[in-house]
Amino acid sequence: MVQETRALGWGRRYMMCPPDHFQVAYAINPWMGGTVDPDRAMAEWQDLVDTIRSAGGEVEVNPAQPGLPDMVFSANAGVVDGTTFIAGRMRHAERVEEVGHVSNWAIHNGFDVQALSDGALLEGLGDAMPLADAMVVGYGARSNEIAHADLHRLTGREIIPVHLADLRWYHVDLTLCPLDDQRAMVFPDAYDAVGAARVLDRIPEPLVLTEDEASTFAANSIVVGSTVIMPAAPLRVGRQLEAWGFDVVVVEVGEFAKAGGAVRCLTLPLDTQLSVVPSTIEPSPLEAA
Repeated sequence: MVQETRALGWGRRYMMCPPDHFQVAYAINPWMGGTVDPDRAMAEWQDLVDTIRSAGGEVEVNPAQPGLPDMVFSANAGVVDGTTFIAGRMRHAERVEEVGHVSNWAIHNGFDVQALSDGALLEGLGDAMPLADAMVVGYGARSNEIAHADLHRLTGREIIPVHLADLRWYHVDLTLCPLDDQRAMVFPDAYDAVGAARVLDRIPEPLVLTEDEASTFAANSIVVGSTVIMPAAPLRVGRQLEAWGFDVVVVEVGEFAKAGGAVRCLTLPLDTQLSVVPSTIEPSPLEAA
């Protein structure tokens, strides 16, 4: 008997930050290099915004801040859980200040903000991907294991840890893209053996990417309803997505690839509902600046 699939319950509302100050000013991942064309970057960003809206999604804009060239990669600043924003904490000093600006935006837009415990590192949805009733959480490259207990405490979700040893795959969102409640694009070779087995066990119909396919950042895509918005659609991958009934839309984000990011990195979903049990913790809100 074929099990009926259900669309993702999230992915229709996003926060994005324009590339007003985007450049490759340093190198904190192996993909970073080259000179950014600011006009082209802005055109690519606006095209992504327009594509999301054309697919039925909503986009809210958080103003860019001088001196923070990677703030454009909104997904890394934290994770939304209903009306709560779980503020991340960046590993590299160059990106630390981004989180405060995004947290202030969240507060002014009606979210409660929760802080991580001391010592925890979590680069937002980049390393904390909802999958079915669990979360796949990366560690080793950017985030650390201390954050796993925080995420479980704050959301009640089961945490599936995956060790990211190869710095090319520095975030989970370069390796995993949930498509609906049964299917996901995944590159398990980026994970440790135990983590890969646990992730694959949660995906009834995985679209397993080859290394060449993953290197196009195909998994760094977003799903808006039945539309998969991708930075690239390798032939086999695109055909399988279409066979499953998805509309595949490829957007050019080559300027952002110079910094090691693509579609998912540029978008923070605002409609993720992670909590599966009522919270019993005392809140630790961050004050707006």
